[in-house]
Parts: sequence; structure tokens; C-alpha cells
Amino acid sequence: MNSDVDTYELLKNNVVEIRFHGRGGQGAVTAATLLVAAALIEGKWGQAIPSFGAERRGAHVQAYARVAPRPLPLHSQVTRPHIVVVLDPGLLSAERDRVLLGLRENGVIVANLPSPMNINGAVLYWVDATQISRKLGLLVAGWPVVNTAMLGALAGASKIVSLNAVVEAIRQYWSARKKVAELNAEAARQAYNMIKKAVSKEVRLAAHA
Repeated sequence: MNSDVDTYELLKNNVVEIRFHGRGGQGAVTAATLLVAAALIEGKWGQAIPSFGAERRGAHVQAYARVAPRPLPLHSQVTRPHIVVVLDPGLLSAERDRVLLGLRENGVIVANLPSPMNINGAVLYWVDATQISRKLGLLVAGWPVVNTAMLGALAGASKIVSLNAVVEAIRQYWSARKKVAELNAEAARQAYNMIKKAVSKEVRLAAHA
């Protein structure tokens, strides 16, 4: 665990709140579901909350998750995330304020990016999940499906769940489609091993409404 990321201490004592941002078809809702499944495998508590906005292919989609050491009476959307996971590289440019809205000071961003970018007041971890998915053939109608790669990246950056738990959650989710399960598990493994930290300088975090 990196000393500048406090998710381990948060999880030990409280809840870690995560918000996923992606485009319709990239699997943001499934990523939140799989994260919670991985947490349950490890004996933690988890909660996934899908977005009920527009989910057409290409539309901005959000999903939410919480992970904690014990059950908590929370059922609301995540508005003050400790971690933001960005599945689509364009969202940090085209809809930056929405993506960063409410992110806690010194919060963590785990982003699908071909190269690092500067983000002030946050710890950025990045991986080219699009490239991983394309190489593995994880495509739907020509679109790279990057959710499992980004879940592996999240595990690598934050350690809120282990890679083994992520892989097991993926295998259980696609238990009837073993080849699909193994391709997605491999995407998670590769992203876990390729995640990198970037030093941030420029982007101002949007104020929490």
C-alpha cells in the first residue's frame, strides 16, 4: 500500500466510497457490481448502486460502490467519493467538472489514459485499459470493454480488494462462459501490474454542491 493513499486506514475503520464514470457500453455498472462481489469474497461488506440516468451506448454513465469492514445503513448515491474510477479517457477532458465533483481533498483517481495528465489536489493512477482490452479482444460492437481492466487497476492502486478476489469475482460472474471469464481475468491482471502513479499539478477539483 502506498503511504500517500489512505484507503487502507479508511477501510480498517470506516467505509470507502467509490464512484465510477464511463460511457454506456463500457461496463461501469458491472465494475461496481464486481468490486462488491470481490469485497464479499474477502469477508468485507459492499454495496453497489447503479445509475438510473441515460444508459445508451456512448452516454455518460455513473455507478457507485461502498466497501467497509462491516455492514452500514447507507443506501444513497456517492457524492463525496474517496476514489473516482474513470473508464473513458475523454471524460477527464470533456466532462472534467462532473467527473471530479465532490472528490475529497487528496482523493484518488484511477483512470483509463494512454498517458498521465496533471490533476491538482488528487492522487492520479493511470493505465491504458483500452489497449489492454483491444489486445485481448474484449470488444462489443467494436467498442473496447474496459471495466474488468479498470477493476484490476483499482485493486492495484488502492488495495481495497486483492487481485485474487477480483479474479474470483470475475470467474463467478461469467461462470457459464469460462473463456470470457478468463479473458476478463487476464485484463484485470495486466492492468493490476501496469497501473502507474502520476504527479498532479494543474486541474482544479470541482466544489461539492
